[in-house]
Amino acid sequence: MQKILGIPRNVFFLGMVSMLNDFSSEMVQSVMPLFLTTVLGAPVMMVGVIEGVADVVASVLKVFSGWLSDKFNRRKSFAVFGYMLSVSTRPFLLLARNYGDVFALRAVDRVGKGMRDSPRDALLSESTTPQTVSFSFGYHRAMDAVGGMLGPLAALFILSRTLYSYKMVFAIAFVVGLLALISFIFVKEIKRDDGASTPRFNFSLIRSNHRFIVFLISVFVFGLGSLPLPLMVLRSPEVGLSNGTVPFFFFVASISFVLGSIPFGKFADSFGKRKILSLGFLAAFLAYILLIVGHTFWVFFGAFLLVGIYNAATDGIQRAMVTRLVDPQIRATGQGFLNMAVGISALFAGVIGGWLWTYLGAQAAFVYAAAMSFSGLILFLVFMQVRFRE
Repeated sequence: MQKILGIPRNVFFLGMVSMLNDFSSEMVQSVMPLFLTTVLGAPVMMVGVIEGVADVVASVLKVFSGWLSDKFNRRKSFAVFGYMLSVSTRPFLLLARNYGDVFALRAVDRVGKGMRDSPRDALLSESTTPQTVSFSFGYHRAMDAVGGMLGPLAALFILSRTLYSYKMVFAIAFVVGLLALISFIFVKEIKRDDGASTPRFNFSLIRSNHRFIVFLISVFVFGLGSLPLPLMVLRSPEVGLSNGTVPFFFFVASISFVLGSIPFGKFADSFGKRKILSLGFLAAFLAYILLIVGHTFWVFFGAFLLVGIYNAATDGIQRAMVTRLVDPQIRATGQGFLNMAVGISALFAGVIGGWLWTYLGAQAAFVYAAAMSFSGLILFLVFMQVRFRE
């Protein structure tokens, strides 16, 4: 297996693709709320509606695209098509005249994400060995997070140098997105050679994979308590800390995620995926407890450090675990079900958490998050008792 800097060739370039695409995407998304409300005059509620609907579309499509990828035994072509759809929307933002235009473009962008994620994750899992699959996913998620951090910084720099020219941000984001597509030239397709056929598309696809079903349920329940990071960081000024701590704590969570993804991936390969996932779930639960009782800078620093550790110890490793829990002929479909469970539970978590915060206070939202996280952790620990091949 050809490697670059000790990383399998496909894994290396898939990481570059994700980093460049997330760089491009987050340049757009970081300015989109202001662009919608101040330039296009959209009501604040529409910002949430657009994002919510877009994420649901992407979550559902991930299952279908995964099944298609399994059925036709193609990974790269579906992933490239999905990335092309998303990147193609960015120049059309230059022509947007109302928030209806943005809604349509955002829907197409999320269709692209829904089409690419499951086949890409399956390709990544098939481009490495069982002994290094968690490390490979950890590297990929770290590269994705690096792009997610650099994109907003680039957008901020461009806006400050161009008198808030959103069109310049969109144009440069499109160019960076093209670089992501070009990087796919170096990614090689990998096809299954086991001769097994993919079952028809329905929920019986996973009926014979009982361990995977229990895993999905525990991930979904835990996800119901995963409050959005932009909501969580608003807790700091509420307890009397300065407004400047909001972006700082956002950065703390992001940088700990980036720095922890690869090491936790290695630990998962060495000590077991279930142990590291349990550690990640526990880190999130402890973070919510600290945000309930804490009122000082250092307590909040510790809480958001734990949030980053939770993401680092779960995001990529969950995907790696799917490869061991489903049959090879439905590997991309399994990734799709995982992505759908995570996406839909995150949507519910944001809606429920936001409602509790608005009407009952921030502590009620974090108590809810802690309770659901603890429930998901217990379910997962029970799941750990089921014997399966790591």
